[in-house]
Amino acid sequence: MSHPLPGTFNPWHCVSPGHEVPQIVNGIVEIPKGSRAKYELDKDSGLLILDRVLYSSMYYPANYGFIPRTYCDDKDPLDIMIVSQVEIVPLCIVPAKVIGVMRMLDNGEADDKIIAVNAGDPSINYVNDITELADHFTTELRNFFEEYTKLENKTVEVEEFFNKDVAHQIIQEAFEMYEEYFVIKADRQYGCKGVIRK
Repeated sequence: MSHPLPGTFNPWHCVSPGHEVPQIVNGIVEIPKGSRAKYELDKDSGLLILDRVLYSSMYYPANYGFIPRTYCDDKDPLDIMIVSQVEIVPLCIVPAKVIGVMRMLDNGEADDKIIAVNAGDPSINYVNDITELADHFTTELRNFFEEYTKLENKTVEVEEFFNKDVAHQIIQEAFEMYEEYFVIKADRQYGCKGVIRK
């Protein structure tokens, strides 16, 4: 992996998480809905890297990415799944209304997934809480995340789905953790001064 140069733009550090957080956040898509390619942000360059093609014959059930200027115990930005009728291209910034969170363990480590709806998609943006989604959709999410890594001999356990209030709290904690560990470094290294959470 490359080492970032001063002034290099990195979406994790340089994109605003939005001005209505935690209710509406900017999600940055890494993996479009329906993909078997697992793209991840290369934290050094800010580009996407193809981590792998899924071993299982399964497809991501929602657009998947991260919330900028967040940080979690797994040393990654906070994950977000954005429900929409369309597949969204990677590295697109999507204003997303937070409706809940899926709490899970990935090989024994906490790995929360914020669930949101595309604020610009009238087919879904009327949803205000995860309880308003069809039961089958949350069952599908659980099945995907518990099954897609089994052929890689990895274990994922979905613990529970929680409402938007819990999701808002998790987002707030991820902002605070980012500020504690990264905000000074990010502003100095990437020239991101002025990109602050409001």
